[in-house]
Amino acid sequence: MTRTIGLAALLAALAGPALAHTGHGDSGFLHPFTGIDHVLAAVGVGVWAFFLANRKAALAVLVPAAYLVMMAVGAIAGFAGIKLPLVEAAILASVFVIGGLTAAGVRLSAALAMAVVGVFAVFHGYAHATEAPSSAPVPHILGLMAATAVLECAGLLVGWLMKRSIGEVGLRALGGMVVAGGALFLFAN
Repeated sequence: MTRTIGLAALLAALAGPALAHTGHGDSGFLHPFTGIDHVLAAVGVGVWAFFLANRKAALAVLVPAAYLVMMAVGAIAGFAGIKLPLVEAAILASVFVIGGLTAAGVRLSAALAMAVVGVFAVFHGYAHATEAPSSAPVPHILGLMAATAVLECAGLLVGWLMKRSIGEVGLRALGGMVVAGGALFLFAN
């Protein structure tokens, strides 16, 4: 319980300042770390993937991979000048949905779980691409995807640690913390 409270306090502290989409310069690698909404979504994908992998280990790879692939699709759409509606709302919704699915203990099939994270990933990739420097779009996207993979791996690792220390309830608590972090982000803006 102490670890859960500590992690919740850390998420709450991170959610305080509204730093989304600022100061990433030419490095796509830094961009996902500049917005708590992006951090929560990517870490949430990793946690939910670990939760789902409890029954089918391949989901620990398939769900995060689907997120990355569809994020690249969204980035390509952004670079191509395609307009997507309600981008920021969809990004925030991703935090609530992915965290909520984990907190509620929802286990979906591989295809459906990949589709859920994939739809949201399109909006994340799009948001990153529309703010990318036009001078280096490919390195930006590659950096963005690498950083997102790091965040997803962090979610898998935290999920593993929670499952190992306090069981499935720990995983579900992490989902609740993702939702709580999203709520703090929403009210801070």
